[in-house]
Amino acid sequence: MRLRVAAGRARRRTPPTPTGRIHRMRRRITLLFTLVSALGLIGMTVFAVHADGASWRDQVDSDLQTRTSDIAAGLTPDEDGVLAYPAPKDGGYDCPPVTLFTAGGGHLSRVVPPRRPCLAVPAEALQEVAAEAAREEHGAMSTATTPEGRRLRLSAEPVTGPAGTTDAVVVAAVDTSGHLDSHRRLTLFLTIACAVLVAVSAMAGRWLAGRAVRPALTALDQQEAFFADAAHDLRTPVTSMRLLAETGLRGEADSHEVLRRTLRQSTRMSELVDDLLTRARLMAGAVPLDREPLRLDQLVDAVVADTPAHGHWVAVRAEAVVVLADAGLLRRAIANLLGNALTHGHTPGEPADVEITVTVDGTVTVDDAGPGIPPGQAKSLFERFHSGSGSSGLGLSIAAWVAHAHGGSLTVVPSARGGSRFLLSVPVRGQKRP
Repeated sequence: MRLRVAAGRARRRTPPTPTGRIHRMRRRITLLFTLVSALGLIGMTVFAVHADGASWRDQVDSDLQTRTSDIAAGLTPDEDGVLAYPAPKDGGYDCPPVTLFTAGGGHLSRVVPPRRPCLAVPAEALQEVAAEAAREEHGAMSTATTPEGRRLRLSAEPVTGPAGTTDAVVVAAVDTSGHLDSHRRLTLFLTIACAVLVAVSAMAGRWLAGRAVRPALTALDQQEAFFADAAHDLRTPVTSMRLLAETGLRGEADSHEVLRRTLRQSTRMSELVDDLLTRARLMAGAVPLDREPLRLDQLVDAVVADTPAHGHWVAVRAEAVVVLADAGLLRRAIANLLGNALTHGHTPGEPADVEITVTVDGTVTVDDAGPGIPPGQAKSLFERFHSGSGSSGLGLSIAAWVAHAHGGSLTVVPSARGGSRFLLSVPVRGQKRP
């Protein structure tokens, strides 16, 4: 049991991988974005609901107060100073229902009720609001509920007589159930809309967080790819050099031959390291293109002249063409294509027969008479660890990166000579890059 607990603690204490930390940061950014959006949306929803409720209540109260004030202003005393209460013959007190109370002797009495009221207002609610208005000597508002469950709003306005005392109270009522239902529907709609917007903001936050951390993930992938390339490509020459050193120490071979082969392996290792660094810088976008006009045909002639043939045949047919490119990178790409053809474009034991053609549209064609490319390897040929024979290599991958960086392309098709035909295209001078 203790061993299981210790193992569980050890697993929990294991530090997260760099990729895990980046994904955790993405989740935190998403959560923060969602929380901020949710707080803002909830705040606006609460404000909108409160504003709507206050708006319709203020409007209802204003209409009721206007109604009671108009009726109170129409009550005038007669010659004896007694208020005249008009009979509601024309139904003017019916809807909204208006009730008149007398306040004589400190007691409220209902003297003029509505004749055909559109609302059944509880008598207790009418009496209470009228008593409050008479006691405070100013308008009073209250809320009541009918036995059917409908919500009512009541307004009472005192009427002051000649002696300066409250002689009567005018009470009006209105049904607010419709307003409340509309307010509840609006509240429900805003609540659902708020929840939907919070969900949308969470998805948007996740997308934005993904965009934000994508460069970090790309850089991490490039770093891991660089380490994988280095481990994969340096393993063979390092192993060969170790075997040569062990053979030399045991005295099983001629020392000059051991040194010569060691020098060859170290040269290959140096070229591999250079290729690795170039590819890593190209993938990271750390290699600025120094574009300048240059003769593509002359560049190809220089590459062929500088490349040791070792008994192979290389023929060049070039037309004069000026391209706008980085001379160093383009030279490396062409050298890699030529080196690939000399290495893999021939039958073992036979010299390679390579033909290079330069045309006026900025295309360099490298043709060989080798075994060709297996159909299943054509799509992955320009990826790392692949070449025409299926062995590991970075030359074609670098050549493809250089072509794409210049706005061109690198493709491979079967050659009419039986081997492979690589076509490297770069924009000519004056031609718009895609």
